[in-house]
Amino acid sequence: MQGADERVVREAVESGDALPGGGGFAGELDGALIRDVLGRYPLYAERGVSDPVDAWSHDPTALEDPVSVPAGHAWDAGGRRKLWTLPDPDPFADRETAVESVRNAVETSVDAADADGLAIAFSGGLDSALLAARLDAPLYVAGFPESHDIEAARSAADLLDRELRVVELTHAAIERAVPEIAAATGRTNAMAVQIALPLYLTAERVASDGFSRLALGQGADELFGGYAKVAKAPEDPRVEAETVRGAQREVLETLPEQLPRDVLALRAAGVEPVTPLLHDRVVSAALRLDDGMLVDGETRKWALRRAARHSLPDAISTREKKAAQYGSLASRELDRLARQAGYKRRMDDHVTRYVESLVE
Repeated sequence: MQGADERVVREAVESGDALPGGGGFAGELDGALIRDVLGRYPLYAERGVSDPVDAWSHDPTALEDPVSVPAGHAWDAGGRRKLWTLPDPDPFADRETAVESVRNAVETSVDAADADGLAIAFSGGLDSALLAARLDAPLYVAGFPESHDIEAARSAADLLDRELRVVELTHAAIERAVPEIAAATGRTNAMAVQIALPLYLTAERVASDGFSRLALGQGADELFGGYAKVAKAPEDPRVEAETVRGAQREVLETLPEQLPRDVLALRAAGVEPVTPLLHDRVVSAALRLDDGMLVDGETRKWALRRAARHSLPDAISTREKKAAQYGSLASRELDRLARQAGYKRRMDDHVTRYVESLVE
């Protein structure tokens, strides 16, 4: 069982508690494959077997025809059954209580991370800066020389009085890494590869420097209202929810599909991910935020930003960020390589076609 120990998982099964106090889990328990409600660890079984525990793995490349175990489910010879759904608690009664609860949850979870063999993926934004401010571990940023992420990481590292190690991306590194990412994750679609690229190349450098674990600020955008489509609900057509809080839950439900991509890419590069902001205590606090605690006017992640003031200077806690694939310029340069290889933008999904050509 990866993640929480078997005693915690067994108690969660018996009680129906979807958030029993850990950072997720996945594996075999009492003759069934079990995966936590947010799918924080990958778990696969061989398609078509009568009993999935006869052929399963955390690594899809170890199976001939892997199928993902659904998050929040148990799967045994009798079939799949849903054990947990995300709770829907009442919101905090007031903003002061909300901010203090978020602060306690985040600080406790970050401070509990073991710094042994640990490095931090650092973009200079709010999420990774929370890790950097409280963990004694080296900071790494990946990007092309003129990228937003390198500039932002340097300025934030200066504010925190921390040393920064820069992983400078190149076209050659991208062309080499793309097939390796596709092989590890089983994905060739452009967006998945673009997201994984800076993570994978950062992790390679981290591993070559002798570190075995990489801390990430994953989950903060989904939990705390960091996406424009959440902030604009219900007007934004990308979400179906009628409220910001409903849109928060909607994007949280995408995590079981997203997280395995990142975990598998990082493991292929030689490091194990560490995600304090996805701990159950942080998730529990975030689920109690109402619309205005998630997004206040033009301010996304309002409660997390207020909570971060205890650890970070305002210049960082109020900073907006770009998604890693854009902030590092990995997306732009992969598109450039695709066009140079003859895959023009007028073609349908031209970057994915280029990725597939590299894999072939």
